[in-house]
Amino acid sequence: SQSVRVTNATCASDEDCVAGELDMLGNGVRTGRCVPYYHGASKTCEVSGWCPVEDGASVSQFLGKMAPNFTILIKNSIHYPKFQFSKGNIEMRKDGYLKHCLFDEASHLYCPIFRLGFIVERAGENFTELARTGGVIGVIINWDCDLDLPASNCNPKYSFRRLDPKHTPASSGYNFRFAKYYKINGSTTRTLIKAYGIRIDVIVHGQAGKFSLIPTIINLATALTSIGVGSFLCDWILLTFMNKNKVYSHKKFDKMVDTPDRGAGPGPRASEPPQQDSTLTDPRGLAQL
Repeated sequence: SQSVRVTNATCASDEDCVAGELDMLGNGVRTGRCVPYYHGASKTCEVSGWCPVEDGASVSQFLGKMAPNFTILIKNSIHYPKFQFSKGNIEMRKDGYLKHCLFDEASHLYCPIFRLGFIVERAGENFTELARTGGVIGVIINWDCDLDLPASNCNPKYSFRRLDPKHTPASSGYNFRFAKYYKINGSTTRTLIKAYGIRIDVIVHGQAGKFSLIPTIINLATALTSIGVGSFLCDWILLTFMNKNKVYSHKKFDKMVDTPDRGAGPGPRASEPPQQDSTLTDPRGLAQL
């Protein structure tokens, strides 16, 4: 019979159950019969499907007390082919270091073994609440490296955050279903399992830089040209340090002589032609020195 939690699943007679109808949130196709429900005096429409129907009544053992101590090993390495630089997040030691260490930013940065409870706590979540509905936690590893410094200064930085929208009931949490099929006395049987869990997504970001003279010169020249400093420096060098600086100055600048206004003051009016001084020139038109 259909679950009483499905809308319009309850019935009083067979007339309330139309054969062939399918409820989108139901568990199968209606057969047209109204039958007693598993529990209580209610009746629901019979459906053709797997029996018993899923009603959420079965709850598996809760591992909220044990799971926080589960450990996760996260292996990660980065490679910058332009600089021929590679590095991993595990310390290269031969004394069985990974068998007895746990991650700590100060003392065990290169021991990437995390307790599940530690990850959830650093993400700002309560493990008991998260374990009941499931969730997705992101482990972000960031490599920000200055390769002009020694390789020991290039270290990973870890951060943690919850990725699923916990305040949206329709899509919060993390769960999935899977089934195991087998036969008992010739009848096909299945066990449907709905699993809740904590999913860990590892997200890696990285950037590296190294000083290079040629790009520095190109960028500096581009910056100076864009603000007009380049042309100013060229002019200053030509006008100051070059042997033919006067020639360049005559080519670049036009000199103008400021003469007094002839139309003002006690002198001759502007409309009168200037009188020629006979003592300055001889009849041949040559200037006398």
